[in-house]
Amino acid sequence: MTKNQISLVELIQIFAQHRNNIIVNIKHLQENYQRTGIKRVRGVRNENGELLQPWLQTEYMDNAEYVGMGKFQFNRNTATINMLVKRKVKLAKSEDKTPTLEVAGLLVNDLNNFNNYTIVSDGKINVKSLQVKISSKKVFDLLKEKGILDAEKFDFRAEYTIQLDSLPLVAANSIYSSIDGVFNELAEIKVLTSIIGAHLRKESDVFIETQLDEFQKHYLSKNIYINFPTTNEYIDINEALANGTIESKFSYKIDIGSQDILNLGKLPSANKFLNRMYRLYDKETGEIIIKPSFEMAFNENLAVRHRLLSSRTKTSKVDELMKPIFDDFLGLEQNGIVGGILKKVGADSLAQLLQDKQTGKQISKEEMVTALTTANHKLEEYAENIYQDKISPLVFYIGSTGLLPKQMEAKAMTSDEAAAKYPNLKFSKDEQEGTFFVVGDSIISIYAKTEYYSKLISVGVDK
Repeated sequence: MTKNQISLVELIQIFAQHRNNIIVNIKHLQENYQRTGIKRVRGVRNENGELLQPWLQTEYMDNAEYVGMGKFQFNRNTATINMLVKRKVKLAKSEDKTPTLEVAGLLVNDLNNFNNYTIVSDGKINVKSLQVKISSKKVFDLLKEKGILDAEKFDFRAEYTIQLDSLPLVAANSIYSSIDGVFNELAEIKVLTSIIGAHLRKESDVFIETQLDEFQKHYLSKNIYINFPTTNEYIDINEALANGTIESKFSYKIDIGSQDILNLGKLPSANKFLNRMYRLYDKETGEIIIKPSFEMAFNENLAVRHRLLSSRTKTSKVDELMKPIFDDFLGLEQNGIVGGILKKVGADSLAQLLQDKQTGKQISKEEMVTALTTANHKLEEYAENIYQDKISPLVFYIGSTGLLPKQMEAKAMTSDEAAAKYPNLKFSKDEQEGTFFVVGDSIISIYAKTEYYSKLISVGVDK
């Protein structure tokens, strides 16, 4: 290696940019891979703890030694980088290997299977090296220039070993974006995507209900992703810990929050908030629906109103954030919040439909499902861009170095000190032992959480 060596983060960026010109020795990766989580096995357990296998299984359509370079993803609240590898598979009956070629009128002989490999786990290298082949001389020259390759001449037939454990995780001179206002923006998007997701849980803008039932029987999601039921490889966690099947570790979480709400995990699901703050009722009889959900919103005979809260009910800053969004979406108050969010992410069609609905225009279920689906994709993409641009790089730096970036000067506080200064904050048991930093209008939380992982070296978990 040369003295021009770059950081691992910079190398990952090169991999991402040139992934079509690099293939990875998957067998080498699998043989040397250590799981960072609990191994999951396909199937469900009966009341006796016996594993019942699915009636279908997947078979790789290739037995290749190499696969395309995967897509890299920085975790949102730990110093972790995953590489998602995609491979072609087909469905076959577990009993006699008979292939399943068609489900619900759709050919399923060309499905994708996904395996996630953790390259960096909680600020520590988990994959020491990758063995690769490179098809582009320009990419070879770039990696050589950056001190990643020692080979003198480019050879597309040759396999190169890229040592990851010799690289610094982050560059010393890294610059990070301001996070002012980011939490509130992400929180609004999360609330809205939760509402939309609750509407679409059993809906599709492409397939009808009977097709969705067929997909479910064949372990396929409505987006035609393989979706086998899985369970832990062990039955009793204490026994698994005692016999060494699994071990525990501390995982350090780094969350971005506001001075009122510590992190996005404090926001309840859309259906839970709906049940707490609103009433769904039959327009004709006035009968109140017990355990309402947004799936019922497509029923034209139902209407919604605010729930009458008792004097003992205390509202929180989470309620103050979520209620205006719910009120606007449900048509109880036209405050423009939902339309503003949707237009910002380019989901104008849903914004227009909601506006039309509030004026009394009849909107078909099919039209609404299509608009909701499109909006959901745009909202998730917008949020993901914020995470990858502003949140995840910062989280990775803090988790890898144990420090805040130099441009973020802040004094560490305990949970007691943070609670005294910001009384609206609510702390979980793990968060109570954490450390907190005020950066602009945000609070960065760092705390440890016990997690478990399968001890034996083995291949990546099926996704």
